[in-house]
Amino acid sequence: MHRFFLLSLAILLAAVMPACSAATASHLEIPDPALDEPLASVKSERSVVLAGGCFWGVEAVFEHVRGVTQARSGYAGGSATTASYEQVSGGDTGHAEVVEIIYDPSVISYGQLLKVFFAVAHDPTQLNRQGPDIGTEYRSGIFFSNEEQRRIAQAYIEQLNKVKVFGQPIVTEVTALKSFHVAEDYHQDFLVRHRNLPYIVIHDLPKIENLRKKFPDLFVTK
Repeated sequence: MHRFFLLSLAILLAAVMPACSAATASHLEIPDPALDEPLASVKSERSVVLAGGCFWGVEAVFEHVRGVTQARSGYAGGSATTASYEQVSGGDTGHAEVVEIIYDPSVISYGQLLKVFFAVAHDPTQLNRQGPDIGTEYRSGIFFSNEEQRRIAQAYIEQLNKVKVFGQPIVTEVTALKSFHVAEDYHQDFLVRHRNLPYIVIHDLPKIENLRKKFPDLFVTK
């Protein structure tokens, strides 16, 4: 469903839907991953690609996480020839809206990034949607680039499901990353440039506030 059409309905939707997909779980205590990578001894760069609905809010959340050096909105799951917003919005390209997160593994671990992802960036129990955004392009997903990322992601999902943190099963897909396609320039830093847009106010700013409250040691001001 084309998000720009939904902008005109944002205020109405707020009356009947949660203000933020992950806000409904903001009171939950989410445990650290039992399986994680150790912090690196030297500064370097690693990446993780995550899908959690609209990439505007997911990108904005991780731009406020200590140890993250860059977050870029984009597409993953489909072919390069269909990696454009107009085509992906049609819902039949195989792509998901994703965010590529570049982080320093000496500051924050992959597992801690996943904890933020599950705790405040989105609702991992919603199948092929987030809040008012409906379609496979808004699915929840972790795109792994190596075997360690796959093992940690799957183990964490099993851990959270076992203790029933969310009350419902996690539907997050764990999929090998074939390629990441950066989104159009106007999608990058969208929240920073459009903080007063009703969609942002209703669905995305609460995620950043939840990050500040739940992860004060990780939160950084941008």
